[in-house]
Amino acid sequence: MKQITLVMLLGAFIVCMQNCTQKPNDSEIVSVEITKDSLIKKGDYLVGVLGCNDCHSPKKLGPNGPEIIPELLLSGYPSDRPIAKVNKEALAEGWTLFNGDLTSGVGPWGMSFAANLTSDESGIGNWTLEQFKTSLTKGLHKGLENSRPLLPPMPWFNYVNMHDSDLEAIYTYLQSTNPVKNVVPAPIPPDQLN
Repeated sequence: MKQITLVMLLGAFIVCMQNCTQKPNDSEIVSVEITKDSLIKKGDYLVGVLGCNDCHSPKKLGPNGPEIIPELLLSGYPSDRPIAKVNKEALAEGWTLFNGDLTSGVGPWGMSFAANLTSDESGIGNWTLEQFKTSLTKGLHKGLENSRPLLPPMPWFNYVNMHDSDLEAIYTYLQSTNPVKNVVPAPIPPDQLN
């Protein structure tokens, strides 16, 4: 009985190995067409789960706390908003501070402002896919090789190993967003904080 069971298992293993190593013929290959709509949908999903709206979308206080202002989605720190005075005592004690809607942060690096990620030219509307990839995977402002580094709290180092297909999906989604004209203020170095 043991010999029969062993022979049956060995036979099943051989059949399985033959089927697993055979290449499918052309009629068995299923191609998946990647459309712009599918890229946008995937990019929208990735922007949501990566938390891009947390910092890049202005918010207002609602009944359940901060709520994204839909018409300002992903437009960064509002250029018409006054820049708040910095609590230098808190900074001296090692604190990192954020404004109320998280579109601005201040710490040892100075004050930084969340970028406009919309399809407007004041955002990333005229960026190439390669610039976008460089910005996220190398942490360079505007995706330009000789530009300044992206400042905290932007977690670009988390995206260093992101797949090209994911980066392309995010880029395609951002290029499809409603353009919001908003020139975000330049960062303020630590020695120039008010």
